[in-house]
Amino acid sequence: MAAATAKTYPNAIAGGIDLGGTKIEARLFGAGYQSLEATRFPTPTDTVETFLQALSKAIRWLEETSGRGSRLPIGIGLPGIINPFNGAAMAANIPVTGLDLPAAIARKIGRKIPLINDGQAFALSEAHGGAGLGARSVLGLIMGTGIGAGHVLDGALPYRRNIAGIEAGHLGLPAPLLERHGLPIRPCGCGRKGCFETYLAGPGLRRICQHKLGHALPPEDLGAAVANGDPAATGVLEIWAALAAQLLLTLHLTLDPDCIILGGGLSQLPQVTDHLARAFTRVRLGPMALPDLRLAAHGDSSGARGAAILAVQEAAKE
Repeated sequence: MAAATAKTYPNAIAGGIDLGGTKIEARLFGAGYQSLEATRFPTPTDTVETFLQALSKAIRWLEETSGRGSRLPIGIGLPGIINPFNGAAMAANIPVTGLDLPAAIARKIGRKIPLINDGQAFALSEAHGGAGLGARSVLGLIMGTGIGAGHVLDGALPYRRNIAGIEAGHLGLPAPLLERHGLPIRPCGCGRKGCFETYLAGPGLRRICQHKLGHALPPEDLGAAVANGDPAATGVLEIWAALAAQLLLTLHLTLDPDCIILGGGLSQLPQVTDHLARAFTRVRLGPMALPDLRLAAHGDSSGARGAAILAVQEAAKE
């Protein structure tokens, strides 16, 4: 349930909402997008109406806690995509698929709220006072229960026809690479087969463990074994890094960013940037300069923070 607060923050510059399948996190930001206050609401998944009611409570909490009411810029980050022509949303874990989500939110609260894909929100947050500070082209790569990405150029989101991130997890893994490591092509939750997400996300790393160790270690246990010098566990991590390097190469060759910011639970694996950098170097194309690999600076708050940054950018256009 949301935490009650009597304190208000009239100097708040924006609010951000990170919309997920189990929780709706509302976070208020001040100067420099520093977090001032945050709360969480459970995400109802039974009906659209109960979902919109919970989302409305999160928005009202931000307005009331800021003391600025409807003058407070607010943005919402969510997993999934939105059709730019009819507003139809598609998301796996929240009951909005097929709904004109922007219009439904506007009807519920009486004003328009900008929406952003969570991968894009992550990248936007890290480009503004995060690990991407000083870079013109910032790519954010989230590796958790799924794989997602976002791209920011000169501090802003480049035009994308759909309100979507970079669906990096649903690019195809090279079959010869899977064959080399003795891994079968697996079906993906998106309905296709052989997507990067099937082995690079948390459940995919468990699958590599199952194939190579005979049991499906959780990522945190695998990380502990690697940190303790277990050679079999280290071998699993190196296979995962070799697969991930192919995705990094694909993103590098198509978007050519200055840096790639790593987020999500798997970015906390021991020495993950070292493992990935070595694997990335082995597959580089000729003398091309590779982007820096960096760990996210804002962690779990990046989704709401990026949504808040978008809200301020959109408000400045009005």
